Amino acid sequence: MVPLIVSLLLLYPMTMAMIWMVLALIQASGRESRERWLTRPPQGADGPAISVLIPCFNEGPLLGETLSAALSLQWPDYEVIAINDGSRDGTGPTLEAWAAREPRLRVVHLAINQGKALALRAGALLARHELLLCIDADARLDPWAAAWMVRHFAEDHQLGAITGNPRIRNRRTLLGQLQVGEFSMIIGLIKRAQQLMGGLFCVSGVIAAFRRSALEQVGFWDPECLTEDIAITWKLQRAGWRVLYEPHALVWILMPETLGGLWHQRLRWAQGGLQVLLGNLNLLASPRQWRLLPLIVEPLLSLAWVYTIVIITLMHLFAPEMLHSEWMFAKHPHPLHPHALHGAILLLVMTALVQLFVSVWLDFPYDPGVARNGFWMIWYLLFFWLISFVATVIALPKVLLRPRSQRARWVSPDRALKV
Repeated sequence: MVPLIVSLLLLYPMTMAMIWMVLALIQASGRESRERWLTRPPQGADGPAISVLIPCFNEGPLLGETLSAALSLQWPDYEVIAINDGSRDGTGPTLEAWAAREPRLRVVHLAINQGKALALRAGALLARHELLLCIDADARLDPWAAAWMVRHFAEDHQLGAITGNPRIRNRRTLLGQLQVGEFSMIIGLIKRAQQLMGGLFCVSGVIAAFRRSALEQVGFWDPECLTEDIAITWKLQRAGWRVLYEPHALVWILMPETLGGLWHQRLRWAQGGLQVLLGNLNLLASPRQWRLLPLIVEPLLSLAWVYTIVIITLMHLFAPEMLHSEWMFAKHPHPLHPHALHGAILLLVMTALVQLFVSVWLDFPYDPGVARNGFWMIWYLLFFWLISFVATVIALPKVLLRPRSQRARWVSPDRALKV
């Protein structure tokens, strides 16, 4: 049994990477391949009015670029609503100064920090339009992002949300370059693959468009979840709404540039993902919603993979006689033999190279600079597995012990201001 378990542990990451690549390529061979090199959608800037929502908490130094980009959309009729979520810096005065000279911009001030979910809800309730485009306060929208997203709502009346393609702005540091790899080799690849499965595990909180009537039906965003974007994705899909990914809808974002900032962000992501995962386990007993099973089985397998490694490591440290006893390996070659390990490492490197090639090829039309980060993108896989592994181990007990009614509030991690 132990040899089989260890062999599966070695093969699992490579197997999942190959599955994601194959599914992503199949998905990209359809509509995305026909529109691959277009810089603007075929219908141009034409469609219904939209409301752009920007929740802000202590984001004063970043607001200039964000508001400038949001107010420069190639779209005929839209408003921008900035929600000041009880900021204690210069966010409020900065927003008011912009609103005084920009008629499209409206500002809402919340007296105290309520958290991103309730800030978004306040903006949605005050919005004049049915379609809501939600971005973060450090996000620089591409001028055509709204046009690429809105067209899907006209084509599919069961579409509840669509998410875009976040790209890293700050690439001067090692951490910045590694995260370019994450958004191409991991996030973009998986979103394409999941869309082929019929849904998404998560819309990107930094850029997502929603049908307000769908949000109203499911009760808007969850104020207790540390990742409101994952939670709203599952609420919409379980209510029968479809969720899509549009790679042309670009937004340029800032990411943490210190290990401490990155760690706090990824721990929150891990906790929020586990909150949603555990909260939706009743899907297993709902046959009518089994179309979403692939989206919940994969993270469950990943969770089991992480904790199986933890258990085997503890056995190796404190009860090695159980792990290496003769009877366990009597009829099987030892999976930790040096030759076996060398073979597994070689397969891992080859898989990383193939995944690098596939992800760069997919994202090159939207982000030509991605190829320049190719060397660091290879190493990101190892970095991604390591930080995700540790974050998951710590996140599970924190989620299980977290009070269910506790409001989700957090401060954005460090980000470069000059890029």
